[in-house]
Amino acid sequence: MRIPRSAGLLLPLFSLPSPHGIGTLGKEAYEWIDFLAEAKQTFWQLLPVGPTGYGNSPYQSFSTYAGNPYFISPDLLAEDGLLKKDEYRGMFSDLPADRVDYGALFLRKEPLLRIAVARLYETPPPWVSQFFADAAGWLEDYALFSALKRENHGAPFWEWRAGEREGDAAALEEARRRLSEDIRYEKGVQYLFFSQFARLKAYAAKRGVRLFGDLPFYVSADSADVFFHRDEFFLDARGAPSLVAGCPPDAFSAAGQLWGNPIYRFDVMRERGYGFWLSRLSFSLGMFDLLRIDHFRGFDAFYTVPADAADARTGAWQKGPGADLFRTVRETLGDLPLVAEDLGFVTDSVRELLRTTEIPGMKVLQFAFDSRESGDYLPYRYPMQSVVYTGTHDNDTLRGFCRHAAPTDIAYAMRYLLADDEESLCRNMMLGALSSVSDLAILTVQDLLGLGSEARINTPGTKSGNWEFRLPRPLGEKEARFLSEYTELYGRCGNF
Repeated sequence: MRIPRSAGLLLPLFSLPSPHGIGTLGKEAYEWIDFLAEAKQTFWQLLPVGPTGYGNSPYQSFSTYAGNPYFISPDLLAEDGLLKKDEYRGMFSDLPADRVDYGALFLRKEPLLRIAVARLYETPPPWVSQFFADAAGWLEDYALFSALKRENHGAPFWEWRAGEREGDAAALEEARRRLSEDIRYEKGVQYLFFSQFARLKAYAAKRGVRLFGDLPFYVSADSADVFFHRDEFFLDARGAPSLVAGCPPDAFSAAGQLWGNPIYRFDVMRERGYGFWLSRLSFSLGMFDLLRIDHFRGFDAFYTVPADAADARTGAWQKGPGADLFRTVRETLGDLPLVAEDLGFVTDSVRELLRTTEIPGMKVLQFAFDSRESGDYLPYRYPMQSVVYTGTHDNDTLRGFCRHAAPTDIAYAMRYLLADDEESLCRNMMLGALSSVSDLAILTVQDLLGLGSEARINTPGTKSGNWEFRLPRPLGEKEARFLSEYTELYGRCGNF
């Protein structure tokens, strides 16, 4: 599906300012949408919004369907009569304003949600039961998985007691009875998340702003997705991964990267008509207007490493389902609004898969001037059917790039973009993206504010300090004027 010429901003939901220790679906999210509309931006690109565990990565969620309880706004719960402001006044006031303290949120958010869910069930509106019915295909399993995980003090499911860890039907039925109150609570939490999300999406649509979501290629090893679909993954007898995902050694990492996600058994998925993928795509596009598929090259070939390996150097490539999966997707779901994250090691076969599926790929301006990169990231090489970024959530900010990239790379960028200092280079990289022929241009909020490396969202290959960035202040008239002027100048005021 072709994207109209347009522009947008990348900002994780957790990065929004709020008085609650993390960005939420409340007042500040509505104000952010108002800013996007004023700045003539068509898209708000988010990271995955599912519940996260150790490491807090949105790409390691307990469910491909569930919403993260941290994003539920206490203020909106109060407006709906499910909380009293005195019950949470000052509860988050000691948390840092510039980063997310997930440990503190873990301890403080659940007691509030317990109160709200209890009140929800006292006099539930009719649409609660309708949500439960509509979501039953994933919600019942997720609620049971979450309740069992709580009972097991957060341990991964392959460390649970015999019977339950193997997914034995009788053991799980007994757990449903034993943990009925926790299951009921988990279902209520998901209702609260999705009711707030639906209201925000409707408001965004009213303001002409579209939500651009992100679907991870892999799912987390310790997730309801794997627990209830274990025969579609390479697992050992307990349910732990026997093969894990990663990427091979390259110029950025001599030992490669171990991601730890379990590997799909695409032979089994193919026999079942790729139902696992059809369900994920259909659900995600019910939430978002446009969807980025992370690690798209995995559909062509993916890198696998034995689960007990010390690093990724002993891995091997395996063939993915290729165009066959996307033929099934198109025949079943139609022509979908998708974007392919085709960064990294891109081969001719990956390029052919992009051409065959007609899904636009990504271009990153920072890579254009990196002497270690061999991809086609210079703007004059872009196809129109692409999405251009100055940098993604995995990149440094533009200010950080200017200060930490090789001097020869910076000299090349300054010459190419007609810049004569750091300030003009950062500005001209943003203008280079907006003025390019790519159908969609996405900038980051950190770059609009001129923030340095301290504001990056994720540093691949590191295990701490990621997914914590929060805006130091809301964007204002200056940033709106810049975006509005150049979005209009370069013809990106498109409607989706």
